[in-house]
Amino acid sequence: MQLVFEGHACFTVIVNGVNILIDPYISENPRCQKQPEDFHPDLILVTHGHNDHLGDALTIARNSGATLVAQVDLLNALDTHGIGTVGMNTGGRVIIKGVPIIMTQAIHGNSLTDNGRVLPCGTACGFVIEDKTGNLYHAGDTALFGDMSMVIQRYNIFTALLPIGDFYTMGPSDAITAAHWLKPTYVIPMHYSTFPAIKQDAYRFKKQLESRIHSKCIVLNPGEAWSYDAAEDEIAENASLAIAPEEK
Repeated sequence: MQLVFEGHACFTVIVNGVNILIDPYISENPRCQKQPEDFHPDLILVTHGHNDHLGDALTIARNSGATLVAQVDLLNALDTHGIGTVGMNTGGRVIIKGVPIIMTQAIHGNSLTDNGRVLPCGTACGFVIEDKTGNLYHAGDTALFGDMSMVIQRYNIFTALLPIGDFYTMGPSDAITAAHWLKPTYVIPMHYSTFPAIKQDAYRFKKQLESRIHSKCIVLNPGEAWSYDAAEDEIAENASLAIAPEEK
């Protein structure tokens, strides 16, 4: 599995050759270095209808032929004419293009603004993308909630993409608690410093997280990539360093 942080809560994830774009807030995203026409995904996953997550999903889906995956009430509120869609609900699991995807709970609002009207769109969500190299959890916009420990942790999360911005979502302290409950090998912070209200120091978060729990924090700048191969190399290197010379 490979991923690219596109800024805010947007990621490109490659699983077994399938290109997955999550929360494609692109054209109006001050931290994103690309344009909607730069993306050619096979799948688009949307956690909820707020503009900084739904973003350019419809435009990219129409231009690329990607399948749009979202909570069913959100899809019902959108004009998806000409777009292939999969409407899920929390707790559900589907396999699309050979990739298993689980829709998880998120504690957050979910609405859509259409011609000045605010339309309720069901519940917000997160996603677990299953892969034999390690499962990826995109938490979406969420507060800390107990089922991260009771339910989501059961999915054997290898990498957790967690919001740390506070104000609209959980902040750094609650994100560290979430990581403690989820027990991922890696945590990648997201949804921070895009706007003044959610300004955070990701490297301070990294230092605090790694001093309290065993997860490793990877801070990515927009446009930077990270792969599970790199993670495996790091794990192997750390294991080698942990062996005394006479034991090798």
